[in-house]
Amino acid sequence: MSGPQESTSFAALRGQLQGAATEFAGGPDALEGILLGMVDDVDRAVREPLEIFPVCHHSPASALAMARRLREKQPKVVYLELCEDMAPLLTELRNCRLPVAVQAFAGDVDGFPADWAPLSVVAPITEASAEYQAIAYALDTPGVELVLVDRSADHVFQWDRRGEQAQEDAGSPEEAEAALHGEAVGVEIGDLRPRFAELEEHLLRHGKVRHWSEWWHQYVEVPLGDSDHDTYRQVMFLIGSLFRRLAPGDGSRLRVDEDRERYMWTRMREHLAATGTDPEDCLYVCGAFHAASRVEEFGVRGGSNTFTISPRTATTWQYGLIPSSHAAIEAQFGLAAGSVSIAATEWAKGLKRTRVKPYVLEGQAGKRKSAAKKAATPASAPAAAADKLSGFLQRPPVLDGLDEAELLGWSVEIVRAARRNGYLASTADAIAVFETSILLAGMRDRAKPTPYDFQDAAVTCIEKDSVPGRRDVRRLVEIMMGGDRIGKVGYESLPPLARDVYDRLAPLELKLEQRGVRRALLDMASRPELRACSDVLWMLRRLMPQGAARPIMGERRLGERSIQESWDLALGTHQRALIELGYEGVSLEQVLEQRLRRDAYGPRATTATVLAAVEDALLYLRGHRLADELGTHALKLLAAERSVDGAPEVLRRVRALLAYYRTGEPVLPAWIESFVKTGYAHYCTLLPTAFRDEDATVGQVAAMLGFLFSMESLALSLGCDRNQLELAVAQSHPDDPSKTALLWAAQVQLGTLSRAELRARCDELLDNPLVVPSYPRYLSGFVHALEPVPGLADVVVEAVSNAFGRLPDSVLLPWLPLLITTLRSGAADLAPLMVREAGRIFPGRLAALDAWVPPWRMPEADPFAAKPVADVRRGAALLTAHPAACDAVAELLGCTEGWSRADVPAASGVALLAAHPAACDAVAELLGCDGTWAVAGPSPSGGTVLTARHPATAEALESLLAGT
Repeated sequence: MSGPQESTSFAALRGQLQGAATEFAGGPDALEGILLGMVDDVDRAVREPLEIFPVCHHSPASALAMARRLREKQPKVVYLELCEDMAPLLTELRNCRLPVAVQAFAGDVDGFPADWAPLSVVAPITEASAEYQAIAYALDTPGVELVLVDRSADHVFQWDRRGEQAQEDAGSPEEAEAALHGEAVGVEIGDLRPRFAELEEHLLRHGKVRHWSEWWHQYVEVPLGDSDHDTYRQVMFLIGSLFRRLAPGDGSRLRVDEDRERYMWTRMREHLAATGTDPEDCLYVCGAFHAASRVEEFGVRGGSNTFTISPRTATTWQYGLIPSSHAAIEAQFGLAAGSVSIAATEWAKGLKRTRVKPYVLEGQAGKRKSAAKKAATPASAPAAAADKLSGFLQRPPVLDGLDEAELLGWSVEIVRAARRNGYLASTADAIAVFETSILLAGMRDRAKPTPYDFQDAAVTCIEKDSVPGRRDVRRLVEIMMGGDRIGKVGYESLPPLARDVYDRLAPLELKLEQRGVRRALLDMASRPELRACSDVLWMLRRLMPQGAARPIMGERRLGERSIQESWDLALGTHQRALIELGYEGVSLEQVLEQRLRRDAYGPRATTATVLAAVEDALLYLRGHRLADELGTHALKLLAAERSVDGAPEVLRRVRALLAYYRTGEPVLPAWIESFVKTGYAHYCTLLPTAFRDEDATVGQVAAMLGFLFSMESLALSLGCDRNQLELAVAQSHPDDPSKTALLWAAQVQLGTLSRAELRARCDELLDNPLVVPSYPRYLSGFVHALEPVPGLADVVVEAVSNAFGRLPDSVLLPWLPLLITTLRSGAADLAPLMVREAGRIFPGRLAALDAWVPPWRMPEADPFAAKPVADVRRGAALLTAHPAACDAVAELLGCTEGWSRADVPAASGVALLAAHPAACDAVAELLGCDGTWAVAGPSPSGGTVLTARHPATAEALESLLAGT
């Protein structure tokens, strides 16, 4: 679109560009339309009653021009291109150390796809930015209003197409430094970069530079650094118009850009109409790309009621400040590494050179209190701006003189930094860097070397064939030029949760708000008040990224609590993660409970994940309300599952919870009793199918059997039927060798298969040459069987030993790698049990191995066979050797017979019965025997004679023994 009426201010420039287009293109064509259209865009923006101030993202030249213009014009209203819902946060910038980012965060979405969550929008702000100058001026100047006019954070995601954006960004890995912003969408305030790839390549090639940041510094920053206000505006309008007219036909991105411009102009007209402010007293700060807009709504007199702002979704947005850094800004917005640090250095040099006094927020962290501001007389805007573009474009570049002192300082400093990082640099290298910088600048048509020329020279002269330390020379130059400055959010600007964390950790007496690692030592035995700090640290470890709170000594398990702990804390480094926790709740306990509920009730929740949530609730929250609720939910999920994928994890966690409740609680909770009862019936039902299912692994089936056997006593006490388990095992008919071995182990545990029969089956496997190649899989099943039947460890050791002892090397060696890999991949956690059993069975010394006979090869003794009678006089030798002890016992019992003679034979049992008939009569009477005593005679079978004389007594004793 063209303006209502073109002015004559740029008539000369139009004629020159029209003539140039005709000469180079051979006649009127599209080139003439582009060049004249650019002039029309500049003319239209300059003549707008509401002054438009075009800026570039984090540009020192834009910041200098902004500070200078604000002191001249003293506007009453500043319209800023920033999300309108972030306005309340800007006053908190005075409590922070820049750079920081203003963030809008939404954990739960309503109106967007669920897989987009969490949503995050950030707008980084640095000292060397025109946006910060406008914010500081508006907030600290009485009577000035700051109005944010850009789309809200909700509209950022309404208008952007995330699916296409994800596909475009799939091939570009994010820099590690961008972690301060995470995956947040960056609001590109003042984004100014060619969207036409061929144009950017052309500019870089003819500018003899490597990347866009270097081109911008050389051909825009330096020339505009000392220019006047009109020249700055017209040049920035021209650049924005050029990039806009040469942008490719990306319909979605162009639509978003135009909608943003319509949105901003609509908001500005609404504010002007509501307040009655004169547009001459206002200043509109926006990116140069949007300043040269051609939408119908452009200007205070643009089309009204032509654009309808859509309502926001029901998503609840939360706002805060997060720390940012130069590297994070560069990585997120595609700038060259070190460009923001170099811009900060140029900003400081520009302030010193131009003597422009910048605006700084009162109380800004790291800044001295500024003097009282003097009221300036507002500058009256000229009726029509003169043409400054013609002179600027025709003027030859002003070549800055070589600043030898500055370049020498850089050269000496980079050599010093290189030597500290392990490089063998010397004074000669400093001289070489100095001369090479001048040489490279001359080759690139520059009288003064830029920081980028110096960086190339340093890499050429110092960095040889290797990097001895962690940093290369290019990174050392970036650090020397200002380094990666990382901001910090002040305590007053933190959300309540973050402040609560710092308050609760105050007894540690550490400066946790600072970056870096702090070592915390907690001795709860001598200082019981540190237990509260320990609880906070364990919750932070559960909620925050790895490295924020890392335990060095101490652990927290169910039923166990350490009395001493040691921690490495880096809360200052991970301040962004701590701040985002504050968006989820007001305390750590609330956030942890919300996350546990979200994990347990999520669409992908399984029984194992819910049991893990129960364990975390007991560990960190120490309350049974949430644990019982989640446990009841785990019971429902278990009953609904139709696969055994999570059986190993379920078994491990149920065992831990049962052990905790049995040792720490008087009774088991109702939910865990129901869980065991339901799980017993559930796994009995799934067991035959799991044995036949090819997708079910042997470890999962072993975990099912482990649950059934280990929980059997509790399940039977709760009313379960053991016949159900026996029927399930009887109905199982696996085809896989490992599952077959596992089934045999289960049958041994149930008593339907004896150990002798199991050993016989193993021997049959080794005797069959067709089965020998798959024998390692049988062994794998036996090893997995140690989970449900740990008593079979000796049988497993025997099976492995028989294989190594019986098989020849020609058969053993080919499947030995298969055996090792099978055991390592599938049963690594059960191997120690088998190794301990082998250590118990095998001899401990090599010399005893030759004479050692394995226990399974020894003749098996009958447990019911009569044992040989030991020598009755074996203990008598001790009595005769130590008579004093026997005399003392005899005296205690009242025995006065004295010692018997050694040549007199000891009395037999028959003689004792005859000597003491009263004892036998009492036993006979008790058993109902009415027989009489026989006359004792010299019969060799005295016991047999007594039995014959008292047949009723013998029958009664026999029946009594048979009953027991």
